[in-house]
Parts: sequence; structure tokens; C-alpha cells
Amino acid sequence: MDAEKASEGNPAGHSVSFLCRVLGVPRSTHYAHWAARPARTVRERAEEVLVGEIQVLHAGSRGAYGAPRIHAALRRTGRAVNFKKVERLMRKHRIVGITRRRRRGLTRQAKRAVFALDLIGRDFTAPRPGVRLIGRDFTAPRPGVRLVGDITELVTRDGKLYLATCIDLATREVIGWAMADHHRAELPVAALRMAAGRGGLEDGCIMHTDRGSEYTSDEFRTETSKLRMRQSMGRVGSCYDNAAAESWFAILKAEIGTTVWETREAARADIFRYIEVEYNRSRLRRHPGYGYVTPLETRSLLRQNLAPAA
Repeated sequence: MDAEKASEGNPAGHSVSFLCRVLGVPRSTHYAHWAARPARTVRERAEEVLVGEIQVLHAGSRGAYGAPRIHAALRRTGRAVNFKKVERLMRKHRIVGITRRRRRGLTRQAKRAVFALDLIGRDFTAPRPGVRLIGRDFTAPRPGVRLVGDITELVTRDGKLYLATCIDLATREVIGWAMADHHRAELPVAALRMAAGRGGLEDGCIMHTDRGSEYTSDEFRTETSKLRMRQSMGRVGSCYDNAAAESWFAILKAEIGTTVWETREAARADIFRYIEVEYNRSRLRRHPGYGYVTPLETRSLLRQNLAPAA
């Protein structure tokens, strides 16, 4: 055994004792290194498998997930793995999440605009009914009481495409959305109707937006009244007054990756898939009471928590 250990990487055939003496290394260190070799090989192979799983999850998120959400996704599959190990392997193999880009807004104030009061006041949470989750210091918000909306511009080689959204602040689920080659008032109205059509909105639900001409229009104001909703608006030129809606577009544009689509149809298909398949149903988001869950799971968990006891 000693001859075998001494000869590997040692064509001159010097003894272990001689080599250790020259290198100033105790012989016990040499033997400990050889004894640990099988375990080290097993560990390295296990890490290779883990890196492969990380790469699959990272690719499945369109390269969006960083270490926290990769770790959460692994745990959801039953993989018991340490966060620091995931972080170390991602750093070693240069697997990084996406950093969001800042966007230019579309907000334009109408000449004869009718403004609504700001009922949100930068508090992008939903009211809580005062019932704490068992074993958790967290009070559950109610879905269907506060929505935020905005419009963004998407670029295609066929021309521009506009996307309007309605997001529930309790779950961060996109419950209403619409796309068109214009951003007239009928676009956000269509998104609002989808949100109402999916159900679950309470009477007096707040719809908060910026002061863009689409939202100050008679058409949008009439629709919110018809749906028994209350309209709310931030100030002109203040992105922070509608930060929750604007930050969602930053997430979309960072994670979807594409900046220019070949056609409007391709953009529509891509945006539909991102909202309804990837974001609402698959994208993990850290929730204060439930940990990493998807928006759809958040809605289900909140409904269970708020349901009256039998």
C-alpha cells in the first residue's frame, strides 16, 4: 500500500517518509488524506448531482432565481440541503439570478382629468382580520380588498404592444390582465373586468393606480363604480406611490428575458405563459407567514385560514 501511495505522482519511487520529510508534512496527514479519499469522491459526485438539479431549476425560472429561491425550490422537492451549500455551489459555478432593470413609465396626465384620493398611502399590504395563524406571529391579510394596476409597453418588430395588469396585494397574484396594440382606457378596463370575473373581490375593493389618462378617464371610473369598487390614485411623477404595480413589471421584464419579440402574437403567447403558468402558479415568493410559496398557493392558504370553523 505504501509503495502504491508513494508511486502515484512520484515516478522516482521515493518513500512516503522521505516525501513527507521534504514537504514538511506529517505522515499521519498523508495517510488521513488517503483514508478520506473514497468519502471525498462520494461527496464530490453528490455535489455534481446537486449542481445539475440547481441548473435545471435555474433554467426553469428563466435564469431568474438566486440562491434563496433555488434553495426553497429544492426543499419543496424534498431535497434536504443547507442554504450555504447551495449559495457556495452557485457562486462556484457562476449561476446567478437576474437583477431587475429600471423602466421608463407610461404615465401621462389627462388634460381634463378627474382624480381620486390616495386610499393606499404607500401601504402595499391588505387589511388583516385580527386572527393569528396558530404557532406563527403573523396575521393573515384578506384577498380581494386591495388591488394595484399599471400599464407597460412591450416592443415587437410588428410594433408596440401594451400590457395592463391588476394585482391582488394580499397574494401578489396577477388576477386581471389585458394586452392590445394601444393603451386607451379600454385596455385597463378589460384587465379590471377579468379581475372581477375571477371572483373573490369584496364590495368596496380598492383599485389603486397612477394618474395616467387611462385611469382618469370616464370609462375607467364608470367601470370601477359598476363593479362596486373604490378608485385610488397616487401622485403624478411619484413611482413610489404605485411601487407594487411598477415593481411587478420590473420582475416581468427581468425574468422573461426577451426585450424585442418578432411578432405581437409571439409576445402575447410569451406574456400569457409567464403570467398564468410561470408567475401565478410556479414562481416562489417569500411570504411572512408561509415561507416560499406561489401566489396561487398564497390565495389557497389565506382562504383556508380565513374560512369560519365548522
